Amino acid sequence: MATHAVISAQDRARVRQAIAAAEAKTSGEIFAVVTEECEDYRFIPILWAVLAAFIVPLPLIYFTQIPASLIWLAQVATFVAFAVVLSLPQVKFLVVPPHVKREAARAMAMQQFLAHGLHLTEERTGVLIFVALAERRAEIIADSGIAAKVDPGVWQGAMDRLVVEVKAGRFGEGLAAAIGVVGQTLERHFPHQPGDRNELSDDLIIL
Repeated sequence: MATHAVISAQDRARVRQAIAAAEAKTSGEIFAVVTEECEDYRFIPILWAVLAAFIVPLPLIYFTQIPASLIWLAQVATFVAFAVVLSLPQVKFLVVPPHVKREAARAMAMQQFLAHGLHLTEERTGVLIFVALAERRAEIIADSGIAAKVDPGVWQGAMDRLVVEVKAGRFGEGLAAAIGVVGQTLERHFPHQPGDRNELSDDLIIL
């Protein structure tokens, strides 16, 4: 899945406008990042291949008279076949356990939060909306100034809007909708103040 094939120039413009509109009503800072995948997960197919290589020969050992040398060859062939097939891009993500994808997305979201300085805003009011396309995961991370007043569960509404639209193939609309929900929440707790300045870029960052 190529990121540029999913996200058009119109999508980027829509996201930029959504962030600008939301930040016009709040002192919070909203930042959006999307990545094609968080990891290559190359070790996952290998682990499944090793498991298959251990299991497949067992019936041959206990229920046949096949020579050990042929069983060993069957074991090697099983490992190679599983490793190759499960490493195919269209197959690999199907065998990655959900909790592994969830933790990878969370870790990369936090990495991006720090890398782009969302923890350095003047009032600690940065919010990251992070989307991992291959993992089909989204994360919203709020800095300490926001987390002190807004329960993390509040962001679920934004996540739901994003998921519904992205599943329907409307990435730009989904991200803009999520930004709108986040903006409404920030507006209630952190209304725009005179002298507020835009501390972070409104552009969608594509990794």
